[in-house]
Amino acid sequence: MMVLRRVGTGLVVLWAAATAAYLALLAAPGDTVDAIIGDGADTPLIRSQIIQEWHLDRPAVVQYLDFLWRALHGDLGRSYLLQRPVAEVIGGQLAPTLTLAFSAGLLGIALALVLAVTTRRPWARRASSTLELVLVSTPPFLIGIVLLSVFSFRLGLFPVSGDQGVAALVLPAITLALPVAGVLTQVLRDGIDRALEEPFVVTARARGLSERAVLVRHALRHALLPTVTLIGWLFGILLGGAVIIETVFGRPGLGQVTLNAVTSEDMPVVLAVVVFSAFVYVLLNTLADLAYLIIDPRLRRS
Repeated sequence: MMVLRRVGTGLVVLWAAATAAYLALLAAPGDTVDAIIGDGADTPLIRSQIIQEWHLDRPAVVQYLDFLWRALHGDLGRSYLLQRPVAEVIGGQLAPTLTLAFSAGLLGIALALVLAVTTRRPWARRASSTLELVLVSTPPFLIGIVLLSVFSFRLGLFPVSGDQGVAALVLPAITLALPVAGVLTQVLRDGIDRALEEPFVVTARARGLSERAVLVRHALRHALLPTVTLIGWLFGILLGGAVIIETVFGRPGLGQVTLNAVTSEDMPVVLAVVVFSAFVYVLLNTLADLAYLIIDPRLRRS
């Protein structure tokens, strides 16, 4: 029942995201015919043909319903700018963006786990908290520029741009991972602090378990629930951040596709990117809800 409820909620979120994006682009200044013509020949005949081909003479409500109907059948339309199916345009650039986002997410989670567990002493907690605040407060693109200046331009350890192998992925992934690690570490550390005050910790210590075993085997697991909730949201943030970071590091991916689509008013591509991002967000949050059942057996009994 919970899974069905989450799927239903996810479909509503997808519909709302697609509708909001459609209405925003519809209200944006500019003319669709001008966007399709671009720098090409502009005559009344060509304009008439474009209007007929793209069904732009239909009322906005009919065009909106047609968009939803095609999207339900997996047809995301055709790019105004590239004159290719949108699924093909996005699909060709999807792998680099997902690789960057998931690499940064896994690295951020790993850093958060290490910091939350190892910075239990007061002086270590203060130093770590200060660093986390700095990372969370700093825009990711600024972190990326600093990393590029030090490790690429000055030390020459990593490529300046492109997507040539794992070395080109290191700096962009770290750029996105550091703010994520800052947020997750704060949430995870607070969860551990609350868990250590629970009665089951007293029982575990009475059984003779070491403080490290109590922390890792009991308190950490109990503290993961709020962290898992946040992970689903942060992966959505990572996808959005990847668009900017790909531009900073000159990487292929949805970043350049989205930027070109927005500047050229390529409505089908923009809509497809919004729907895809919403789909990933819904999927990850649904998986996070299901992960609760694995982490906390009490939820399975309830």
